[in-house]
Amino acid sequence: MHEYTIHPLTVGINETDQGVMTYLHDYGKRILLPIYVFCIKGGSKNILVDTGLEQFVVPDGAREKCGFEIFEFEEALATVNLKPEEIDVIIHTHLHNDHCENDYKCINADVYVQKAELEFFKNPHPIDHRYYSDVLDDVNVIEVEGDANIFDGIDVIFTPGHTVGGQSVSINTSKGKAIITGFCCNDKNFPAQGPAIASGVHINVMEAYDSAQKIKEMADILIPLHDLSIGRVKSIP
Repeated sequence: MHEYTIHPLTVGINETDQGVMTYLHDYGKRILLPIYVFCIKGGSKNILVDTGLEQFVVPDGAREKCGFEIFEFEEALATVNLKPEEIDVIIHTHLHNDHCENDYKCINADVYVQKAELEFFKNPHPIDHRYYSDVLDDVNVIEVEGDANIFDGIDVIFTPGHTVGGQSVSINTSKGKAIITGFCCNDKNFPAQGPAIASGVHINVMEAYDSAQKIKEMADILIPLHDLSIGRVKSIP
């Protein structure tokens, strides 16, 4: 099976409450929330997982607190010697706006999205306001339904709960199966002892819980979608 490396690129950062990540845990504790684009290297195609926010957001002092650089989308790609038009594939964990606003810049990319997520995106319930109707304009969307193999060594795993159609991305590496979670979380969602904790923001908390357990058990290398530690490494593994 083909082996890849994963390069986390930080394209913005927000300040929020830890309870947004961890259901019924640590409400009132303020945290920094990095926004990542993951570049997958090692194959014949230039692959991204998510594209982040278009608006560049960096609170004062965030770089110093985080201990890593934060770039605009084009600058982030340049650190791995890529330009937006050179991206062949985008795999979306879900379609909340902070994960897909730069899609339109990748004019040659095929965009992989779960069918359930796409259907909800087209007609979202008012309870979830983070679906922006224009983010997929002028891009080539490929629907995926459930668990699926995308390329040799790259699979998606259906992990709903945070959203209707979240998908985690499993990538074969020299150190085993690395999984980028399809739901918003950080390291606090995956304590060393005991069960995983559901995402604090969810459309279905029971599905969110089950998805977190599933990924915790499957992954050799677990990559929480918004964990600060991920931004401090150049590549995984």
